Amino acid sequence: MEKAPEAFRTISEVADELSVPKHVLRFWEAKFTQLKPMKRGGGRRYYRPEDVALLRGIRFLLYDDGYTIRGVQKLLRENGQRYVMEYTRRSEEAEEGGEPGPRDIPDVAAEAAKSMGVHARRAAALHAASGADPEALSAVLHELEACHQILVQAKD
Repeated sequence: MEKAPEAFRTISEVADELSVPKHVLRFWEAKFTQLKPMKRGGGRRYYRPEDVALLRGIRFLLYDDGYTIRGVQKLLRENGQRYVMEYTRRSEEAEEGGEPGPRDIPDVAAEAAKSMGVHARRAAALHAASGADPEALSAVLHELEACHQILVQAKD
């Protein structure tokens, strides 16, 4: 039996829908203060449809468009939740229409790479030489960035 679109979702349901592990959703809650799922007895999380839409936008920006966590935080700060929630829809519509995606957004991924001491040209050359699947590399990169953020927080 499928839930109604306006029904609340558990963390397992959202994790399955977005194809991300549950611990990533909990990590994103810590990084994006706009994410506030309802918590019931025993700490069970229930995500509203708006939470799921925001998570979908965050996931798309991080995994598909290559943004960093800081980059997405900046987008949320400057453009608001609605912008991020609707980002995937606008990108899909632009692809269907043959137009390029919404590129009015600053390339914060490149800025973050520079600030982390990674030279974009060298990273691109390594990526091209590796012949690896770009999506798999992107997923690994995001997991490493998440681990890095956890270590930085633990160090402070």
